[in-house]
Amino acid sequence: MAAHIRRRLRKGATTTAVAAAAVAALAASQAPAATLTEGTAGGDPKAAGEDTASAGDDGAATGNSPYYTDLPPLVTPDKPGSSSNLPATGSAEAGIPASILAAYKQAERTVAATDPNCRLPWQLLAAIGKVESGQARGGRVDADGTTTSPILGPALNGQGFALIKDTDGGAYDSDAVHDRAVGPMQFIPSTWASWGQDANSDGRKDPNNIFDAALAAGRYLCANDRDLALAADLDKAVLSYNRSTEYLRTVRSWFSYYQRGTHEIPDGTGTLPTSPSTPSPSTPSPSPRPGTSTGPTGTPSPKPSPHKPGGKPSPGPSKPGGDGSTSPKPKPPTPEPTPPSETFGSLENAGTGPLRATAGQTFDERVSVRARNALGAPLAKVPVTFTVTGSTGTLFTGGRKTVTVTTGADGTATAPALQAGEEAGKFTVTAVAGTGRPRTLTYAATVTARQADAIARTDEKALVAAPGEKFADAVTVKATYKDAAAAGVAVTATMVKDPLGLIDNDEGPYFKDADGKPVRTLTTLTTDADGVLRLPEIFADDTEGTYLLRLTTEGGASVVIELTIQAPEETAPEETAPEETAPEETAPEETAPEETAPEGPASEETAPGKTATPEA
Repeated sequence: MAAHIRRRLRKGATTTAVAAAAVAALAASQAPAATLTEGTAGGDPKAAGEDTASAGDDGAATGNSPYYTDLPPLVTPDKPGSSSNLPATGSAEAGIPASILAAYKQAERTVAATDPNCRLPWQLLAAIGKVESGQARGGRVDADGTTTSPILGPALNGQGFALIKDTDGGAYDSDAVHDRAVGPMQFIPSTWASWGQDANSDGRKDPNNIFDAALAAGRYLCANDRDLALAADLDKAVLSYNRSTEYLRTVRSWFSYYQRGTHEIPDGTGTLPTSPSTPSPSTPSPSPRPGTSTGPTGTPSPKPSPHKPGGKPSPGPSKPGGDGSTSPKPKPPTPEPTPPSETFGSLENAGTGPLRATAGQTFDERVSVRARNALGAPLAKVPVTFTVTGSTGTLFTGGRKTVTVTTGADGTATAPALQAGEEAGKFTVTAVAGTGRPRTLTYAATVTARQADAIARTDEKALVAAPGEKFADAVTVKATYKDAAAAGVAVTATMVKDPLGLIDNDEGPYFKDADGKPVRTLTTLTTDADGVLRLPEIFADDTEGTYLLRLTTEGGASVVIELTIQAPEETAPEETAPEETAPEETAPEETAPEETAPEGPASEETAPGKTATPEA
């Protein structure tokens, strides 16, 4: 306690009498009284601390990380015996940088609109902001309210503080081993993941932005239906931020101080704390060099800091046998933390649509992701590994199950096209990026069976068989999809009694299975590369009639074919007429021509050349 009293003695206490009076007043009260609203009891901070601090470190917003122990300045009391008066508006310590003050007041208004029963006062946020980061290091923020350099607490490695192993892959705190408190309100990453806010509507929840951080702190303090106008609830809220009664007394001191009056000052001109934050036991803070003071992360700030009485003693003499000089062991150089703008923060879907394709086809959609840095901006040069998992046979182009793609300038990485396998079903594609605590996205994908929208016979010949015989002509069909041959399409053939195929048939034509037994349904048929299917042989039983064969494809196309079992018609023997015999044709006898003598008396033969002389 004496150390805290000594810290409160400032340049304004010009005499030892004033300092003694201040010490006496503090020793008697232990902490400044805090009046929340008119008529509200002050409460008992110590009792509240005992009731709450035993809950452990897990629920503390800061992981019980170090904080500034400076208390508000003291001034000469108005009258003897009175408590110290707080400075009037206009003093240096009462000034709050413009952006920081605006963020606190905006958070108060926002919470009042959404949780009016909490009655959050902005002065409480200002008190916590003062203790945690010295009002963002005196208001060193840019025009958007984001700190110009990261404000990081020490590693929460369990040595004097909570042991909190890395929960963000170093996205916010640049530490992939342990968590650190981050930003002007000093949230640990795991708490920010639950309570982070986007108060400035830039689409990001940034713990380094005072507007986001102040609103997150306000909502965190109002948790569990607390009414911060009640001293007991306020104490519990502050202790939930850092489970220490000393922390509670320090925050209440500044809370009361700011309630008495404050004013706005330009950004970057705020008063920095003059005492260091509570040092990490694992890495003792060396005495500050003259002319410097230590910020929340141990970074020297250009602020005069004369040695105070009662400080830590100088290092003791060296061990016996030494030369009388202190020679601290050399420490390995601490690597510079990666700036948030270069730290991988998150992985998100970059607009990937539904992943569906027909077996054997290429997926139209490709898996695409976007990497962002710790500030929420796109981050380039991040390796992203895409992996296909499932039994459909789907692979990336090139026949690979796993590929790695590096994000481009816009933070996106797009996997190669997916080639669907032949097995219908579901599978997943995972995208993984980051080390330490990798970010993973999982996409569901589906392979549907090959389909046809039409099927028809390739000829129109009647299909007839005699009872007990097989059909002489094979049934051949062709399936198409969008007028193109539908290759590899599953087809079901069923003997049915009605065209719709609602009633299976148990008689008539049938197929044979591998054992030669009759079956009337086949489900293992598939069209060939040309979309053509030639059915196995069909047999007829002894029941005559006309039957129906229904063929149905994957995709719903169908055709109904008639099969007829009919005995051959009996035909009567043909009657043959007796053969008609033609009469024999007889050749006419050849008769020699008769020689007839000329009429008249016979005459003598005349010799050739001679003329007969008729008788006178």
